[in-house]
Amino acid sequence: MSSNVWFITGAGRGLGIDIARSALAAGHSVVATGRDAARVKNAIGSHENLLTVALDITDPTAAETAAAAAAEHFGRIDVLVNNAGNFYAGYFENTSPAQVRAQMETNFFGPLNVTRAVLPVMRKQRSGQVITVTSAAGLMGQEFVAAYAASKFALEGWMESLRYDVERFGIKTMAVEPGFFRTELLVEGASTIWPELDIDDYAELTAQTIEAWKSMNGLQGGDPKKLAEALVTLSDAGDLPLRFLAGADVMENVEKNLATIQGQIDAHRDLSASLGFAE
Repeated sequence: MSSNVWFITGAGRGLGIDIARSALAAGHSVVATGRDAARVKNAIGSHENLLTVALDITDPTAAETAAAAAAEHFGRIDVLVNNAGNFYAGYFENTSPAQVRAQMETNFFGPLNVTRAVLPVMRKQRSGQVITVTSAAGLMGQEFVAAYAASKFALEGWMESLRYDVERFGIKTMAVEPGFFRTELLVEGASTIWPELDIDDYAELTAQTIEAWKSMNGLQGGDPKKLAEALVTLSDAGDLPLRFLAGADVMENVEKNLATIQGQIDAHRDLSASLGFAE
């Protein structure tokens, strides 16, 4: 196995730290990015094959600067991991328009900014991997996550289409859909932002749901270190799956959702098939 150069966003906390450490442990070089480069370095620890770079993924110019720094330092970028993201929780009407836009800026447009900056390097190499962490909420809508699910569904559609754009250049793509992992996603103020608007009809439900989400933090069943190691294993194997459902919980729920969708197709199969022009 040859050593690759990994470019990881959101590497200052949570899953990003584990991905960086796992890639380094496997013998790869890592460009670890976050809003505060010093915090990223402190979180991961010093390593001769580690470069830390400041990056706000919502800033296209910052993404270009970070990609250029990575290419200048290591000479190439082999694996991009779009990991940075946050969670604007809440019922749709409680979530302000500004919050919905902010959710999309970080979770959707952020990965687009970084990928747009890195792809020219990969096209020049005629090789590379784009790995984007979405969510189970990118495949199935859920209660209290309207803005978050919208951002992750958008990522899923983008990644599925991006594959066709870049595979001709030797660039492979993989969307990763984690279930519940014991990361910092549910840490209030760090990654989770509660709804801004108060509506009486949702007040009791909102209070109950916030407490339920808070109570889950630190008790999630998924081990982020194992997920990070799995991503390195998949990357090193070379033949990335288009999707990687991460966790027994997400596999079970997606299989149920697929069965539901099949039932919806079957329920109106004749009506759906009748919509063409009569010959």
